[in-house]
Amino acid sequence: MKTISTKENLQVLYEDNHIIAVNKRVGDIVQGDKTGDKPLSDVVKEYIKGKYNKPGEVFLGVVHRLDRPTTGIVVFARTSKALTRLNELFKNRETQKTYWAVVKNKPPQNSATLTHYLKRNEKSNTSKAHVNEVPDSKIAKLDYKVIKELDSYTALEINLHTGRHHQIRAQLSAIGSPIKGDLKYGASRSNPDGGIHLHARRLFFIHPVSKEAITIIAPVPDDKVWSAI
Repeated sequence: MKTISTKENLQVLYEDNHIIAVNKRVGDIVQGDKTGDKPLSDVVKEYIKGKYNKPGEVFLGVVHRLDRPTTGIVVFARTSKALTRLNELFKNRETQKTYWAVVKNKPPQNSATLTHYLKRNEKSNTSKAHVNEVPDSKIAKLDYKVIKELDSYTALEINLHTGRHHQIRAQLSAIGSPIKGDLKYGASRSNPDGGIHLHARRLFFIHPVSKEAITIIAPVPDDKVWSAI
């Protein structure tokens, strides 16, 4: 999975003096890791440096992350003041995150609240969802509803109550509805681009400096399944 954003195709969703939000593509890593691939944070820094003709190093704070095969909204802080306050907002769950997911098997109910206990496996970089609490597990909770039924797939809208490692992927897999393309969590085959059909669609929060209510919406990737939704 080598897809890395460039300044030319960086899709900026929101921008002001304190915050910038972009639409992450499949394959982008938010922050540098052991792969050595160029992270999205560096691409955004280059964009800011070029647009505003900034000399020297550009400040950019990573507030949260999305899994590499996932798409959608990623918010960065452009000032240290915004970074501190945004970190608090995300840590205290004072944001509203809405995801869209495409699954192969329709869930048993059209809408429901899922509660599991997730245990992370560092070796395989996965999380297993348990119905009952197990040692070293953390409670995970989300709401989902069916938003569209296609011939072979079902589209869901998901709102998170907790923010656990691979939470949506693990919880949907646990009810027999793995996300399209997500081999790690039970999908029968991968997507051609190596991604999965999980998209961070909407984010609502109170601006950390201006105190305005901010709602950001990310367009879905350009493919046949998303277009049908």
